Formats: sequence, structure tokens, C-alpha cells
Amino acid sequence: MRLSGLVLFSALITVPSIASAQDVREAFDLSNTAAQGSARSMGFGNTLGSVGGDFTSLSVNPAGLGVYRSSELSITPSLRVNSSSSTYTGMATRDINTRLNLNHIAFVFTNAPKGRRYEKRDWKAVSFAFGMNRIADFNRNYTYSGNNNTSSATQVFEADANMFPDDPVSIDASSAPGYIGYQSYLLNKDGNGNYYSIVPFAGGINQRRSVQERGRINEYIIALAGNYKEKLLLGVTIGVPSVKYNRNSYYTETIAANNTNNPHDFNSFTYSQGLSISGLGINAKLGAIYKFSDMFRAGLAFHTPTVYGINDVWDPNISAGAQGHLTTLLSGVDLVQNNYNYTVYTPWKGVASATLLLGKRGFITADYEYIDYRNTYYYFADGADAAPLNTEIEKTYQAVSNFRLGAEARLGEGFMVRGGFGYYGDPYSAYGKATKPAGYTTERIDASVGVGFRFGNFFTDIAYVRSMYQRFEQPYNVIYNDANGMPVVLSGTPATVPTATIDQTLNNIAWTVGLKF
Repeated sequence: MRLSGLVLFSALITVPSIASAQDVREAFDLSNTAAQGSARSMGFGNTLGSVGGDFTSLSVNPAGLGVYRSSELSITPSLRVNSSSSTYTGMATRDINTRLNLNHIAFVFTNAPKGRRYEKRDWKAVSFAFGMNRIADFNRNYTYSGNNNTSSATQVFEADANMFPDDPVSIDASSAPGYIGYQSYLLNKDGNGNYYSIVPFAGGINQRRSVQERGRINEYIIALAGNYKEKLLLGVTIGVPSVKYNRNSYYTETIAANNTNNPHDFNSFTYSQGLSISGLGINAKLGAIYKFSDMFRAGLAFHTPTVYGINDVWDPNISAGAQGHLTTLLSGVDLVQNNYNYTVYTPWKGVASATLLLGKRGFITADYEYIDYRNTYYYFADGADAAPLNTEIEKTYQAVSNFRLGAEARLGEGFMVRGGFGYYGDPYSAYGKATKPAGYTTERIDASVGVGFRFGNFFTDIAYVRSMYQRFEQPYNVIYNDANGMPVVLSGTPATVPTATIDQTLNNIAWTVGLKF
């Protein structure tokens, strides 16, 4: 199967989240992780680099485990409501998705001596913990649609067919865009032997793209930390992130009601694809927190790259019809279900933090996080050359700085209120924005509030987090140059592809219950 055909095919319907067949978007989503964890931590923005005393900190700075003075069991279910508002060729569309999740489950076991043993020992506490934190969530729906008279997705087929004029009718090319377009009767040949699309887009066609995504990354954790002389906290986490992602997407073009220039009696076509991605990874996190005084502490943490082993199953389908008679036209020839196995290395991450402790009244804390998305790279198990993809990732992304700010106030015996704010930087370089308008994401803003209650050894917390970001996506990308950069034969006007603007709002309500012993 020719590589250039695969590149065009994966570009036909672009992917907003984890993408098919290993591309730059998938590289970002596997690297773009942030602990969601307990309702307590969510309430103050997951600003966990130097606060500690919360299991979620093990996915940020494991030295926070050294704050514990007792053992603990806790669990956090959550309700996630994701809404999108999309605009495409001047038309607005809204969509919504609601899901119940499990954010975290934790077991912490602490050995903290008291009395004379405390005075004699340099290590004032040692804690061991294991459990799970959710570090990414892919559950969302979105739809956009509109009328377009400047291009058609079938021009992807056309460009590929003219790039490889001998391949479209070859069964060996059955996953190539040119072959798909020809066998579904969406391409014809002119008198010069060049292929052209039968879709009369100049007179107007209705385009619609709908996506349903489900999935998450859960990080399973084993951690150890200690408190040395009430000054230095040290910790290490071994993380095993588990990726599950499923997406069903549908792209449809239909002749507009007022389009009277339709010589080939085109009615509609629908391209759909199912994608399933699963895998396991491994990483380590090292952290330290130093207590400069009873009022001030600072922390540093280093996250190693995560090494993922990924399996990717991509199952496309196309159907087309004339004069309203919808027919699956690839009779006897199924589109190939693609199954890939490969390795992904995500970037390292650094976190610096400081906390101002206000005695029994609460605290104010801040995190700075650095990650360079250019350092994500792939290795293909079948020996295929990953260098072009890795080079494209390096050009598309840039290093970003993320900031989190949080606070907790104790208003009475056993009652706390919390607030937080997070800014996550734009991962795309100028090159990435210029050449990857399909699916790129701008910076994200998080705002959170929460409350907590303590009743002896029992505790419970509630938090609400609202995340807002904007994405830009084109439903297809027509490539008119071959592998050597030479233009292919065109039968008509080059495509001008509209861009959809998608405003995404993610609302997460979490409830933690726990017991100290």
C-alpha cells in the first residue's frame, strides 16, 4: 500500500482528538495530560506541585505524599458535561455529551512515629500509595454543517487519482483515496485520461461532519515518599497510563436544493470511519518539596517521557448515491480495515511550585509547568520509516508554559472553600497553524471552585471545574503535490476548504469521599 495514498486518506476527514493512523494530532493528545483526580485538588485547580497531602499530587509532584501523617482510602466519581458550539460557512451548530466517570481511587499507607520515636528518627514519616488518577478525558460530541460552493471532499480523491493515474483501478490500492473515489463512482475520466469529481460543488453542496468520541487515559500509580527532618520531602511515582479511545465520525455531502447544474445526477455521499486506539505506557516522576519555614514551601518535579505501546484499528466506509438512491457502491470490494502497532515517546515535563501557608486559615499556591511537544516521536513496529512523521511533529508544535493558581480557606471547624485558575499554552507553532488548520487547538482556560468537610476521620469534597478552549478544523485537506513536490494534473479549480470554528466547554463536577485511619 503506497504511503502517499495513506497520508491523503487520513487527511480526507481530519481528526480533532486522537487521530487515525498515527499523525501529529495523536502525538499531541497522548502528551497533553493533566491530573483530574480528587475533588479537593480540582477545587484549587490541581495546583499540586508543593501543597501535598492529596493522592492526586502523585501525578504532579510525588513528594506531596510525604505530607501525610495517617493512612487514607478515597474515591472520586464525577459527572462530565461537554458542550460545543460550532460555526461553519456562517452556520451555527450546538452539541452536548454527558458522561459519568471515575476520576480517582486511592490507597495510602503511612508510618509516622510519635513521641520519643518521632524525636529519634530523622525520617518523620514514610508513605506508600497505589491507585489511579484520570489524566485525560476524550468524551465529547461535536457537529458542524453548512453550504459550500468552493470545494468538495471528493477533490481529495481526484488529486490522488491524478497523482497516481495507474493505481485507482488496481485492487492493490484499495485503501487509496483515488481508488475509493473511482470505485464509488464519484470520479470520472475526461478525454485526456485525467480524473475529475462528479460533484457539482460550484452550484452549492451541503456539507456536514459529526463526531462522537469516547475514551480516557487513566494512570495507575505506585508511589513512595518520605519526610526528612520536617524540612525535605522526597517522592517517586511509577506510572502505568492506560489509553482507551473510540471515535465514530461521519462526513456527508448532499446536493443543495437550488443547485440545478448537476450533469451526473449526483445526490450525496457519506464517508464514515470507526477508530479504536488502546495501549499501555510506563513513566516515572521524581519530586522534592522543601519547607523554608512554617509559612513557605517550594517544590520541583521531573516527569520522564512516557513510553506507550499502541494498537490502532481504523475502519473506514463510503457510500454514494444518485437521484436519491443511496447505494453502497464498493460491492465486492471492502475498504481495508487498517491495524497498526507502534511505539510513542512523549516529552519530559518539569514542574516548579511555591505555597504560602496561612496557618490554620488556609493557603495560596502556584505551579509553573514546562513541556516541549516537539519532543514527541514515533517508532513503527513493522520497520516503516517514522522520520517524516517525527520531523512534521517537530515543525508543527512548540514548547509551552502552563500556569496554575489555587487557594483554600478554612472558614470553620472542618469546613473549607477553594478556588483555582489554570492557563495551558497554545501548543502549535506558527508553521503548525499555517499548515495544519485542520484540528489545531488554542490555549485552554480552567476555572474551578470547591468545598470540603471534615468529620473526624471521615472527609468529603465537592468541586466544579469549567474548561474553555477553541479549536479550528477543516473537514478535509486536498494535497495537490506529489512526493517530490511536483503539482498533479487538475481537471478543475483548486479547492478552497472552509474552516470550522469550534468553541468547546467542558464542565466537570466531582465528589470525593474518604476515610483516614
